[in-house]
Amino acid sequence: MTTHPIDQDIQKARLLPAVRAIVIPPCPESLVRLQAIVAAPELDPAAIDQLAASDVAMAAALIRQANSPLYALTQPVQTVGMALTVLGLRPAVELLSAFITRHALQVRSPLLEHFWESSQRRAIACEHIGRQLYSFDPGLGYSFGLFCHVGMPVLVKAVRGYASTVTEALARQDRTFTQTENANHRTDHAVVGAIVARTWHLTGDVAQAIWLHHDFSCLNDTRFSPTVRHLVALGLLAEYLVHHHEGLEPSREWRQHGEACMASLAVSHDELNHWVDELYPAFEAVRF
Repeated sequence: MTTHPIDQDIQKARLLPAVRAIVIPPCPESLVRLQAIVAAPELDPAAIDQLAASDVAMAAALIRQANSPLYALTQPVQTVGMALTVLGLRPAVELLSAFITRHALQVRSPLLEHFWESSQRRAIACEHIGRQLYSFDPGLGYSFGLFCHVGMPVLVKAVRGYASTVTEALARQDRTFTQTENANHRTDHAVVGAIVARTWHLTGDVAQAIWLHHDFSCLNDTRFSPTVRHLVALGLLAEYLVHHHEGLEPSREWRQHGEACMASLAVSHDELNHWVDELYPAFEAVRF
């Protein structure tokens, strides 16, 4: 197998002085176990039940989600097995993935107060959009959406002054978010997020898309696989949907590149507006 140039860039970036000082958390054991379950030819309900039941907080997260208004149960579920029946195996796996990731990268910062809620909503939106695409694995969409900005909590925890950099980057109009990050720290959350993705055994397409998710010139660049380009495009659409739900103004990137991303996925404004309403219940059910 040949290594994609971005995979080589990710490996090289890990050796840069600015990045070597950053502690990349190892892949949690529970996520390794979950990945093994997903890699099997068929999802095993007993294996998912056993994994979730091995941690009280994980079990509670599944049960809480199953009892959310999204499912409108007449009687609340009380066991992991019952929760799996209500949620379905694939949504349960995704919820567990989000739970494990959040708890492995805990950071107490006002800057990240709603970070994980937004990340899970982005993942839900990416998966939903991915289901509309021909020959596309929506599970990749979920993984990409969840891990897209995972470099931020790693940098907040590891790099002095990074929280202030985020505030500055959001306010500046003369350069991009990642340009501000690189000016202050000689790296950025896309680079660090891609390193986390590879360290945590996510697929090469997801890691490459995380590396590129602020570089929309890739949309028409055939050096990158259609899957990677689709992930970058649907990531911006998902961000728009999450911002709309959370009452935020569309981002500068959306204003600049939203039309190009919609065109690359053949998505219309009518479809996008329909998704705003369609995803509302799932977005509302996201609670940590």
